[in-house]
Amino acid sequence: MRWGDFGRSDNVEDRTGEDPGAGSGGGFPLGGGMRLGGGALVVIVVASLLFGVNPLEMIGMLEGGGAPPAVPSAGPQPGYGPQRTPGPPPPRAANAPQDPAKDFVSAVLRDTENVWETVFKTMGAHYEAPRLVLFHRATHSACGGAKSSAGPHYCAPDRTVYLDTGFFEDLSRRFGAPGDFAQAYVIAHEVGHHVQNITGTMRKVDQQMQRTDARGRNALSVRLELQADCYAGIWGYFAQKRNKLEPGDLEEGFKAAAAVGDDSIQKRAQGYVVPESFTHGSAEQRLRWFKTGLESGDIRRCNTFGGG
Repeated sequence: MRWGDFGRSDNVEDRTGEDPGAGSGGGFPLGGGMRLGGGALVVIVVASLLFGVNPLEMIGMLEGGGAPPAVPSAGPQPGYGPQRTPGPPPPRAANAPQDPAKDFVSAVLRDTENVWETVFKTMGAHYEAPRLVLFHRATHSACGGAKSSAGPHYCAPDRTVYLDTGFFEDLSRRFGAPGDFAQAYVIAHEVGHHVQNITGTMRKVDQQMQRTDARGRNALSVRLELQADCYAGIWGYFAQKRNKLEPGDLEEGFKAAAAVGDDSIQKRAQGYVVPESFTHGSAEQRLRWFKTGLESGDIRRCNTFGGG
């Protein structure tokens, strides 16, 4: 991918030099104060590392209890919380990242900004770009503590994507999805959640989640994730149209999309598939909706709430 041709975003805040503090270690905290050890965390990482809807849902699935009870709208929820007006952002380092991984993130984020500014303009609307926080191990967010174990994720209340760039190594080594386009796909997916937030989709889904059972919440979560995949495809459509992709890039994205299907995840983690527990969609669904956005470049084609 010719990402060196991209500009660099002003909306990147680098917290990688911060001390994550003592609270960042020891496994992933459960609601009752229990913690999962490192081996079990691999499952959590696989489930939420790429596309960061609340990892507690995956924990509940793996424990056999389904998704956890819906979080009331008053509480922040990573990935599909209610819209809120964010406070003033903390100081951020505009165009600062010099590390190759940080520079890459800044470049891809800037390109998503260009794409969505164009898309929103065609709809007669103004696009307000998200912030992206780079961190190491752990940091704070309006959705609570942001940890590497939760993977890249979007926090709706502060309209911010949280990313530990060490994730890219895991993406390649653990999940068999190497390449810069696969990494860019992840960033574009999280930005897709931001688009859902500012267009009101998340708010509507959150309201529906309060009125349904665990299976219904899972189904809504799947639709939300598939739409973010489609939105990631829209970014890829414009990158391809501007000749910014290189041979093999699309295959990298396809491999990443399929690798994080719930069925693929469950087969790796437990050897069998439980379709009713899906929260992100099957490999076939994720790949199909990513391709829908990639081939059309049309936000109207991304109505996952009306299709399979």
